[in-house]
Amino acid sequence: MNMSLSPAANVSERPRERLLAHGPQVLTSAELLAIILRTGIRGCSVVELSHRLIQHCGGLRGLLAADAATLLKLPGLGQAKACEILAISELSRRALEEELRVGETLDQPARVKRYCMSLLGHLDIEHCVALYLDTRFRLIICEEVARGTLSQASIYPREVVKAALRHHAAAIILAHNHPSGVAEPSQADIALTQHLRKALGLVDIRLLDHLIVTPGSALSLAEQGLL
Repeated sequence: MNMSLSPAANVSERPRERLLAHGPQVLTSAELLAIILRTGIRGCSVVELSHRLIQHCGGLRGLLAADAATLLKLPGLGQAKACEILAISELSRRALEEELRVGETLDQPARVKRYCMSLLGHLDIEHCVALYLDTRFRLIICEEVARGTLSQASIYPREVVKAALRHHAAAIILAHNHPSGVAEPSQADIALTQHLRKALGLVDIRLLDHLIVTPGSALSLAEQGLL
C-alpha cells in the first residue's frame, strides 16, 4: 500500500516542481529517482525510499547496474518499480552506445571508457567484451567474448577473429573488468593483448586498445604503451 505524505512532507519534498523550476541539476540523486518511482510505501516517502535503495546498493551506479532478480529482492520494490529502474538503466547504456555509433571512436576515448564502465564496472566476476568497429571506427556491435578468469585460453583469439570477419569489422577494442578494483594490467593481460593483436593483424584488422575496467576507472593499455 502506498503511503500518503503529510502536508509538511509535501512542502519540503516536491522534486517535480523543483525540477521544472530550477532544472534537474539542483536535485539530489534520491530526488531524481523519486520522480521515476512516483510513490513511496507505508511509513516511507518516495524520496526516503529512493535514498534507502541507493544506499542499499552502495550508490547510484550499483542500483542502476542491478539485474531484475536483485532489484526484486530490495525492500520496497515491486515489479513495476523494478521495471522502471531497469528501463532507465538500459536507456542510459543505449545513449552511451549511440554516441559511439555516430562518431569516430578514436576521437572519443572518454566516451568509450564511460561505455565500458557502464557495461563492466559493477560486475563481481571478470567479463570480457569486444567492440567491433567499422572503417571509420564507429561501433558496429559490442559482444561478450569471455566470462570468468581472463587468459589466453579462455578468450580464444581465433573466435574473436571469426566474429570480427563476420561483422565486417576493420578494428576492435577489447575491454574486461577487474572486480578487485585494481586497474593495473597483469602479465596475462599484456600477453593476451599482444597475442590478439598479432592474430587480428593476419587478417588486416587492428586492435586499437584493451581497456581494464573497475567501478571507478578504465585504464587503456594503448595509452600505457602496452599495445
